[in-house]
Amino acid sequence: MATLTLGAADLVRRRGLRQMRSVALALLVLAAVIYVATLHRAGGWAYLNAAAEAAMVGALADWFAVTALFRRPLGLPIPHTAIVPTRKDSLAESLEQFVTENFLSEEVVAEKMRTAQVSRRAGEWLADGNHAERIVAEGARTVGAALPKLGDDDVSAFVRGSLLPRFVKEPLSPIAGHFVQSVVEDGAHHALLDLLMVEAYDWLANNRELLADVIGPRAPRWSPQWVDRIVVDRIHREALAWLADVRDNQVHPARRAVDRLLAQLADDLQHDPDTMERFEAWKARMLTHPDMGNSLTAVWDAMRTALIGAIEDPNSALRLRAIKTLQDLGHRLQNDETMRTKVDDRAAEAVGYVVRTYGTEIVSVISDTIERWDGREAAARIELHVGRDLQFIRINGTVVGALVGLTIHTLSQLL
Repeated sequence: MATLTLGAADLVRRRGLRQMRSVALALLVLAAVIYVATLHRAGGWAYLNAAAEAAMVGALADWFAVTALFRRPLGLPIPHTAIVPTRKDSLAESLEQFVTENFLSEEVVAEKMRTAQVSRRAGEWLADGNHAERIVAEGARTVGAALPKLGDDDVSAFVRGSLLPRFVKEPLSPIAGHFVQSVVEDGAHHALLDLLMVEAYDWLANNRELLADVIGPRAPRWSPQWVDRIVVDRIHREALAWLADVRDNQVHPARRAVDRLLAQLADDLQHDPDTMERFEAWKARMLTHPDMGNSLTAVWDAMRTALIGAIEDPNSALRLRAIKTLQDLGHRLQNDETMRTKVDDRAAEAVGYVVRTYGTEIVSVISDTIERWDGREAAARIELHVGRDLQFIRINGTVVGALVGLTIHTLSQLL
């Protein structure tokens, strides 16, 4: 046997191979001893002698057949022996073709994936809080190790070299219009309008003098100052009253006007060429501004710092939420038949795609690996895995040979 690096499992296989070889050899020796002991003896001994003779023939013939698979019997250059060492490459190709046609076909693998209930098993595994926590912990460790390595220079180069130029070329006006339309339809802008009204009222209430500075220079020169003060006070009071009315009245005409304005803007951003062109021009100016790259890099740096802090804290809301999300997903995979079917179908499609696209490369590992072995090593490895079972051929040959020899001798005596 060629010199091999054997693992624990291989050592067990080699011990089993040697044991079965010893059993087969012991039966051959036993048959030879019986043959010699009963030679030229009459009576019932002749039957036993014939059985022993046939047993030796069967044992030797099967020993030759088994040995010829892996090496040349007795080192003799007999044709069609040492089959594995001399034909390992063609055997590897045949094995590769057999596996491809019967096991690694797209239909077989996809059907196996569908019936394996992968989604249900994954759901049961994820529903366990310990498993979900371990996934989040491992993911946090990986992300936590990767984030600090993304330096500002790398992020800045990506933003300036790839991200911003792509956004400059990509038409965003329809997207912005659709977003504004969704905001208006959902009334999501009302909270922002409420905030603006509150802040505007508070600012105007505390900045009466600024209003006077704006309106005062526009008063007629002949107007007395006390008249100007009365006018400013009246404008200030009316403006505060109007802001308060808009702030407190959710159906104020001004609010409805804002809704109509935003709705029209959303439609123009999606369908009006002039508005779309102006938006794209404004977008290009904003994105190509020299400070835009630095601003986005600063935003990323702040986000990265916050993410690292949240990831490193086992009790952070981010990690607890991630664990809860994984557990919820596990429960859904257990209880939602429709979702399980979709997941299993997608998994089957993915595996089928991998087999269809890369199946040949995957199976080629068989032939590539065997081709790298020399002939003796290939024979030694294969014999290590199947040689123990092949010894039963020798044992059966010995036993069957003895029975056939006994039968033939009996028939000869009867005839």
